Amino acid sequence: MNVIALDLEGTLISNAMSQIPRPGLFEFLQECQSICDRIVLFTTVNEAAARKIVVLLAEEGLAPAWFADIEYVKWEGETKDLGFIRGVAPKECVLVDDFHIYVHPGQEEQWIQIEQFDTPYSEEDSELSRVAQLLAERKGDHH
Repeated sequence: MNVIALDLEGTLISNAMSQIPRPGLFEFLQECQSICDRIVLFTTVNEAAARKIVVLLAEEGLAPAWFADIEYVKWEGETKDLGFIRGVAPKECVLVDDFHIYVHPGQEEQWIQIEQFDTPYSEEDSELSRVAQLLAERKGDHH
């Protein structure tokens, strides 16, 4: 695994409007960085809006400082084809996303499903730590 592709809405935050960070966001992003050198944002939120959100999260200390400059994947179509991530083969990537409809056909094995972060927003939500564990296990399987 060379790239972790992270969805934004319903995965890391509530949505682009309310922008409630998921519990454990900072730790999860740190864990991702320790697992993999390249982390990208793969979201339906347009880049300008997504940039504002990631900068705000970093400025408020809710995400590590590097998150403000996270690589944004430009893509088109109905699904999040990992082929849109520059310089790597899809099989070298993992997509963390809450919606199966965005998983590109044939890339199901590259997907880690996360429970949607939705109302009521629970402080007890531990999905990010569960997914961090899965990412660490995947990384371990490839050594």
